[in-house]
Amino acid sequence: MNSSIQTAIKDWIPYKFVTVNDTLCCRWLYLGNIAFTAPFFDETISKCRSLPENSKLISSLSSPAVLPGWAAQADSIIPTAIIFHISRCGSTLVSQLLALQQANIVLSEVPFFDELLRQGKKEKNPDILQLIKAAVELYGTKRNEQHRHLFIKADSWHIHYYKELRQLYPDVPFILLYRKPDEVLRSQQKNRGMQAVPGLLEPEIFGFDRDEILRISLDEYMAKVIETYLLAFTKILAADRLAIPVNYNEGTVAIVNKIAAATGIAISAAEMEAMQQRAGFHAKYPGQVFAEPAMHQPVPPYLEKVHELYEAVEKIRTTTKVQL
Repeated sequence: MNSSIQTAIKDWIPYKFVTVNDTLCCRWLYLGNIAFTAPFFDETISKCRSLPENSKLISSLSSPAVLPGWAAQADSIIPTAIIFHISRCGSTLVSQLLALQQANIVLSEVPFFDELLRQGKKEKNPDILQLIKAAVELYGTKRNEQHRHLFIKADSWHIHYYKELRQLYPDVPFILLYRKPDEVLRSQQKNRGMQAVPGLLEPEIFGFDRDEILRISLDEYMAKVIETYLLAFTKILAADRLAIPVNYNEGTVAIVNKIAAATGIAISAAEMEAMQQRAGFHAKYPGQVFAEPAMHQPVPPYLEKVHELYEAVEKIRTTTKVQL
Protein backbone atom coordinates (compact mmCIF):
# COMPACT_ATOMS: atom_id res chain seq x y z
CA MET A 1 0.00 0.00 0.00
CA ASN A 2 1.24 3.47 -0.89
CA SER A 3 1.08 5.19 2.50
CA SER A 4 1.63 8.64 1.00
CA ILE A 5 -1.50 8.32 -1.16
CA GLN A 6 -3.43 6.86 1.78
CA THR A 7 -2.50 9.84 3.96
CA ALA A 8 -3.15 12.37 1.19
CA ILE A 9 -6.72 11.22 0.44
CA LYS A 10 -7.83 10.29 3.98
CA ASP A 11 -9.68 13.55 4.59
CA TRP A 12 -10.80 14.20 1.00
CA ILE A 13 -13.82 12.98 -0.96
CA PRO A 14 -14.93 13.38 -4.58
CA TYR A 15 -18.21 15.19 -4.18
CA LYS A 16 -19.42 16.14 -7.65
CA PHE A 17 -18.68 16.00 -11.37
CA VAL A 18 -17.81 19.16 -13.29
CA THR A 19 -16.89 19.78 -16.92
CA VAL A 20 -13.67 21.71 -17.50
CA ASN A 21 -12.67 22.50 -21.09
CA ASP A 22 -15.06 19.80 -22.34
CA THR A 23 -13.46 17.23 -20.03
CA LEU A 24 -15.41 15.49 -17.26
CA CYS A 25 -13.65 15.87 -13.91
CA CYS A 26 -14.26 15.03 -10.24
CA ARG A 27 -14.18 17.94 -7.84
CA TRP A 28 -12.77 17.00 -4.44
CA LEU A 29 -13.77 18.35 -1.03
CA TYR A 30 -11.61 18.57 2.07
CA LEU A 31 -13.36 17.27 5.19
CA GLY A 32 -10.96 18.34 7.93
CA ASN A 33 -12.34 17.16 11.27
CA ILE A 34 -15.99 17.38 10.20
CA ALA A 35 -17.82 14.12 10.87
CA PHE A 36 -20.75 12.71 8.89
CA THR A 37 -23.36 13.39 11.57
CA ALA A 38 -25.76 15.82 9.85
CA PRO A 39 -29.23 14.48 8.92
CA PHE A 40 -28.38 14.82 5.22
CA PHE A 41 -25.05 14.77 3.44
CA ASP A 42 -25.73 18.09 1.71
CA GLU A 43 -25.42 19.70 5.15
CA THR A 44 -21.99 18.14 5.61
CA ILE A 45 -20.93 19.46 2.21
CA SER A 46 -22.09 22.97 3.17
CA LYS A 47 -20.00 22.89 6.35
CA CYS A 48 -16.94 21.63 4.51
CA ARG A 49 -17.15 24.25 1.77
CA SER A 50 -16.40 26.94 4.36
CA LEU A 51 -13.03 25.38 5.25
CA PRO A 52 -9.97 27.29 3.95
CA GLU A 53 -8.82 24.31 1.89
CA ASN A 54 -12.10 24.47 -0.06
CA SER A 55 -12.12 28.25 -0.46
CA LYS A 56 -9.05 28.53 -2.67
CA LEU A 57 -9.35 29.93 -6.18
CA ILE A 58 -7.79 26.76 -7.57
CA SER A 59 -10.10 23.76 -7.19
CA SER A 60 -8.94 20.22 -6.48
CA LEU A 61 -9.86 18.22 -9.58
CA SER A 62 -9.09 14.78 -10.94
CA SER A 63 -10.14 12.45 -13.70
CA PRO A 64 -12.89 9.98 -12.67
CA ALA A 65 -10.59 7.26 -13.97
CA VAL A 66 -8.26 7.64 -10.97
CA LEU A 67 -10.97 6.82 -8.40
CA PRO A 68 -10.56 3.01 -8.39
CA GLY A 69 -6.77 3.21 -8.12
CA TRP A 70 -6.85 5.76 -5.31
CA ALA A 71 -9.66 3.92 -3.52
CA ALA A 72 -7.50 0.79 -3.53
CA GLN A 73 -4.99 2.69 -1.42
CA ALA A 74 -7.59 3.85 1.13
CA ASP A 75 -8.01 2.18 4.51
CA SER A 76 -11.73 1.73 4.01
CA ILE A 77 -14.58 -0.23 5.59
CA ILE A 78 -16.86 -2.59 3.70
CA PRO A 79 -20.51 -1.50 4.14
CA THR A 80 -22.06 -3.01 7.26
CA ALA A 81 -25.57 -2.47 5.89
CA ILE A 82 -27.38 -0.41 3.28
CA ILE A 83 -30.68 1.15 4.35
CA PHE A 84 -33.35 1.48 1.65
CA HIS A 85 -36.62 3.26 2.39
CA ILE A 86 -39.81 4.60 0.84
CA SER A 87 -39.26 8.14 2.24
CA ARG A 88 -40.78 9.75 5.33
CA CYS A 89 -40.56 6.49 7.24
CA GLY A 90 -37.95 7.17 9.91
CA SER A 91 -34.79 6.48 7.90
CA THR A 92 -33.26 9.86 8.75
CA LEU A 93 -33.73 9.35 12.48
CA VAL A 94 -32.42 5.78 12.25
CA SER A 95 -29.30 7.18 10.59
CA GLN A 96 -28.97 9.80 13.31
CA LEU A 97 -29.16 7.15 16.04
CA LEU A 98 -26.55 4.98 14.33
CA ALA A 99 -24.28 8.01 14.03
CA LEU A 100 -24.27 8.34 17.83
CA GLN A 101 -21.96 5.31 17.97
CA GLN A 102 -18.37 6.48 17.58
CA ALA A 103 -17.53 3.24 15.76
CA ASN A 104 -19.97 4.01 12.93
CA ILE A 105 -19.51 6.00 9.76
CA VAL A 106 -23.02 6.84 8.54
CA LEU A 107 -23.46 8.16 5.00
CA SER A 108 -26.93 9.62 4.54
CA GLU A 109 -28.16 10.18 0.97
CA VAL A 110 -24.78 11.05 -0.57
CA PRO A 111 -25.31 13.18 -3.73
CA PHE A 112 -22.20 11.75 -5.41
CA PHE A 113 -23.53 8.19 -5.11
CA ASP A 114 -26.84 9.29 -6.59
CA GLU A 115 -25.13 11.05 -9.47
CA LEU A 116 -23.10 7.94 -10.29
CA LEU A 117 -26.10 5.60 -10.16
CA ARG A 118 -28.35 7.80 -12.27
CA GLN A 119 -25.75 8.75 -14.86
CA GLY A 120 -24.54 5.17 -15.13
CA LYS A 121 -27.99 3.86 -16.01
CA LYS A 122 -28.81 6.80 -18.28
CA GLU A 123 -25.58 6.45 -20.29
CA LYS A 124 -25.38 2.65 -19.91
CA ASN A 125 -21.82 3.05 -18.67
CA PRO A 126 -20.22 -0.40 -18.16
CA ASP A 127 -17.63 1.06 -15.78
CA ILE A 128 -20.17 2.52 -13.38
CA LEU A 129 -20.04 -0.32 -10.85
CA GLN A 130 -16.30 0.10 -10.53
CA LEU A 131 -16.74 3.83 -9.93
CA ILE A 132 -19.52 3.34 -7.37
CA LYS A 133 -17.44 0.83 -5.44
CA ALA A 134 -14.48 3.22 -5.49
CA ALA A 135 -16.65 6.12 -4.29
CA VAL A 136 -18.00 4.06 -1.38
CA GLU A 137 -14.45 3.09 -0.40
CA LEU A 138 -13.28 6.70 -0.48
CA TYR A 139 -16.26 7.91 1.58
CA GLY A 140 -15.89 4.93 3.91
CA THR A 141 -12.25 5.58 4.73
CA LYS A 142 -11.32 5.13 8.40
CA ARG A 143 -10.61 8.63 9.62
CA ASN A 144 -9.86 7.58 13.19
CA GLU A 145 -9.05 4.41 15.10
CA GLN A 146 -12.61 4.01 16.39
CA HIS A 147 -14.23 3.53 12.98
CA ARG A 148 -15.26 -0.10 12.40
CA HIS A 149 -18.70 0.00 10.73
CA LEU A 150 -20.12 1.73 7.66
CA PHE A 151 -23.84 2.33 7.18
CA ILE A 152 -25.19 3.78 3.94
CA LYS A 153 -28.66 5.30 3.84
CA ALA A 154 -29.67 5.33 0.18
CA ASP A 155 -32.05 7.77 -1.49
CA SER A 156 -35.55 6.32 -1.68
CA TRP A 157 -35.39 5.72 -5.45
CA HIS A 158 -32.16 3.74 -5.11
CA ILE A 159 -34.22 0.61 -4.51
CA HIS A 160 -34.54 0.64 -8.28
CA TYR A 161 -30.76 0.13 -8.46
CA TYR A 162 -31.02 -2.96 -6.28
CA LYS A 163 -29.45 -5.29 -8.85
CA GLU A 164 -26.38 -3.09 -9.28
CA LEU A 165 -25.88 -2.64 -5.55
CA ARG A 166 -26.46 -6.30 -4.74
CA GLN A 167 -23.93 -7.22 -7.42
CA LEU A 168 -21.40 -4.99 -5.69
CA TYR A 169 -22.23 -6.18 -2.16
CA PRO A 170 -23.53 -9.77 -2.27
CA ASP A 171 -22.99 -10.38 1.46
CA VAL A 172 -24.21 -7.08 2.92
CA PRO A 173 -27.60 -6.89 4.71
CA PHE A 174 -30.08 -4.66 2.92
CA ILE A 175 -32.54 -3.01 5.31
CA LEU A 176 -35.94 -2.29 3.71
CA LEU A 177 -37.71 0.40 5.75
CA TYR A 178 -41.31 1.30 5.02
CA ARG A 179 -44.47 2.86 6.46
CA LYS A 180 -48.21 3.02 5.82
CA PRO A 181 -48.59 4.71 2.41
CA ASP A 182 -51.22 7.23 3.53
CA GLU A 183 -48.87 8.44 6.28
CA VAL A 184 -46.01 8.79 3.81
CA LEU A 185 -48.25 10.72 1.42
CA ARG A 186 -49.47 13.02 4.19
CA SER A 187 -45.87 13.92 5.03
CA GLN A 188 -45.08 14.57 1.37
CA GLN A 189 -48.07 16.88 1.10
CA LYS A 190 -46.48 19.13 3.73
CA ASN A 191 -43.06 19.24 2.09
CA ARG A 192 -42.53 17.32 -1.12
CA GLY A 193 -39.20 15.68 -1.85
CA MET A 194 -37.56 15.23 -5.26
CA GLN A 195 -39.25 11.87 -5.78
CA ALA A 196 -42.68 13.40 -5.17
CA VAL A 197 -42.58 15.96 -8.01
CA PRO A 198 -42.83 14.78 -11.63
CA GLY A 199 -39.80 15.71 -13.72
CA LEU A 200 -37.27 16.25 -10.92
CA LEU A 201 -36.09 12.67 -11.37
CA GLU A 202 -35.97 10.75 -14.62
CA PRO A 203 -39.34 8.94 -14.97
CA GLU A 204 -37.46 5.94 -16.36
CA ILE A 205 -36.14 5.26 -12.85
CA PHE A 206 -39.68 4.30 -11.84
CA GLY A 207 -40.71 2.81 -15.19
CA PHE A 208 -43.09 5.72 -15.85
CA ASP A 209 -44.22 7.13 -19.18
CA ARG A 210 -43.17 10.79 -19.42
CA ASP A 211 -46.45 12.03 -20.88
CA GLU A 212 -48.70 9.99 -18.60
CA ILE A 213 -47.29 11.34 -15.34
CA LEU A 214 -47.99 14.92 -16.39
CA ARG A 215 -51.72 14.18 -16.56
CA ILE A 216 -52.17 13.12 -12.92
CA SER A 217 -52.18 15.01 -9.62
CA LEU A 218 -49.16 15.29 -7.35
CA ASP A 219 -50.75 12.93 -4.82
CA GLU A 220 -51.55 10.33 -7.47
CA TYR A 221 -48.00 10.60 -8.76
CA MET A 222 -46.54 10.01 -5.30
CA ALA A 223 -48.87 7.06 -4.83
CA LYS A 224 -47.44 5.54 -8.01
CA VAL A 225 -43.90 6.16 -6.77
CA ILE A 226 -44.62 4.41 -3.45
CA GLU A 227 -46.23 1.58 -5.41
CA THR A 228 -42.96 1.01 -7.31
CA TYR A 229 -41.04 0.98 -4.02
CA LEU A 230 -43.27 -1.55 -2.29
CA LEU A 231 -43.52 -3.74 -5.38
CA ALA A 232 -39.71 -3.84 -5.50
CA PHE A 233 -39.66 -4.70 -1.77
CA THR A 234 -41.98 -7.68 -2.28
CA LYS A 235 -39.87 -9.06 -5.13
CA ILE A 236 -36.60 -8.60 -3.24
CA LEU A 237 -37.93 -10.15 -0.04
CA ALA A 238 -39.09 -13.20 -1.96
CA ALA A 239 -35.60 -13.89 -3.29
CA ASP A 240 -32.97 -12.27 -1.05
CA ARG A 241 -32.27 -13.79 2.37
CA LEU A 242 -30.17 -10.76 3.32
CA ALA A 243 -33.06 -8.33 2.77
CA ILE A 244 -34.66 -7.40 6.09
CA PRO A 245 -38.05 -5.62 6.26
CA VAL A 246 -38.62 -3.10 9.05
CA ASN A 247 -41.72 -1.02 9.63
CA TYR A 248 -41.76 2.55 10.95
CA ASN A 249 -44.41 1.51 13.47
CA GLU A 250 -41.91 -0.76 15.25
CA GLY A 251 -40.31 2.38 16.71
CA THR A 252 -36.95 3.90 15.83
CA VAL A 253 -34.97 2.43 18.73
CA ALA A 254 -36.43 -1.02 18.05
CA ILE A 255 -35.44 -0.66 14.40
CA VAL A 256 -31.86 0.19 15.38
CA ASN A 257 -31.79 -2.86 17.66
CA LYS A 258 -33.01 -4.96 14.77
CA ILE A 259 -30.27 -3.58 12.52
CA ALA A 260 -27.70 -4.21 15.24
CA ALA A 261 -28.83 -7.83 15.53
CA ALA A 262 -28.73 -8.30 11.77
CA THR A 263 -25.23 -6.86 11.45
CA GLY A 264 -23.70 -8.22 14.65
CA ILE A 265 -22.83 -4.86 16.20
CA ALA A 266 -23.09 -4.23 19.93
CA ILE A 267 -24.75 -1.19 21.51
CA SER A 268 -23.58 -0.22 24.97
CA ALA A 269 -25.94 0.92 27.73
CA ALA A 270 -24.65 4.49 27.43
CA GLU A 271 -25.13 4.47 23.66
CA MET A 272 -28.64 3.08 24.02
CA GLU A 273 -29.54 5.79 26.52
CA ALA A 274 -28.28 8.45 24.11
CA MET A 275 -30.29 6.87 21.29
CA GLN A 276 -33.46 6.81 23.36
CA GLN A 277 -33.05 10.50 24.22
CA ARG A 278 -32.35 11.45 20.58
CA ALA A 279 -35.34 9.42 19.37
CA GLY A 280 -37.70 11.86 21.08
CA PHE A 281 -36.64 14.73 18.83
CA HIS A 282 -37.29 15.56 15.19
CA ALA A 283 -34.98 13.75 12.76
CA LYS A 284 -34.25 16.80 10.61
CA TYR A 285 -34.39 19.37 13.43
CA PRO A 286 -32.56 17.84 16.42
CA GLY A 287 -33.57 20.65 18.78
CA GLN A 288 -37.29 20.22 18.13
CA VAL A 289 -39.35 17.70 20.12
CA PHE A 290 -41.06 15.34 17.70
CA ALA A 291 -44.85 15.29 17.78
CA GLU A 292 -47.09 13.76 15.16
CA PRO A 293 -50.86 13.90 15.65
CA ALA A 294 -52.76 10.74 14.85
CA MET A 295 -55.09 11.04 11.89
CA HIS A 296 -57.86 8.72 10.78
CA GLN A 297 -58.95 9.37 7.23
CA PRO A 298 -60.41 7.07 4.59
CA VAL A 299 -57.91 5.70 2.07
CA PRO A 300 -58.40 7.42 -1.31
CA PRO A 301 -59.01 5.12 -4.32
CA TYR A 302 -55.59 5.86 -5.86
CA LEU A 303 -53.93 4.43 -2.72
CA GLU A 304 -55.86 1.16 -2.57
CA LYS A 305 -53.36 -0.84 -4.66
CA VAL A 306 -50.47 0.68 -2.73
CA HIS A 307 -52.06 -0.40 0.56
CA GLU A 308 -52.39 -3.94 -0.78
CA LEU A 309 -48.65 -3.98 -1.46
CA TYR A 310 -48.00 -2.55 2.01
CA GLU A 311 -50.00 -5.39 3.55
CA ALA A 312 -48.07 -7.89 1.44
CA VAL A 313 -44.76 -6.58 2.79
CA GLU A 314 -46.22 -6.58 6.31
CA LYS A 315 -47.19 -10.22 5.94
CA ILE A 316 -43.64 -11.10 4.97
CA ARG A 317 -42.22 -9.13 7.90
CA THR A 318 -44.53 -10.64 10.50
CA THR A 319 -44.39 -14.24 9.30
CA THR A 320 -40.77 -14.67 8.23
CA LYS A 321 -37.97 -15.29 10.69
CA VAL A 322 -34.77 -13.47 9.72
CA GLN A 323 -31.86 -15.88 9.30
CA LEU A 324 -28.43 -14.42 8.62
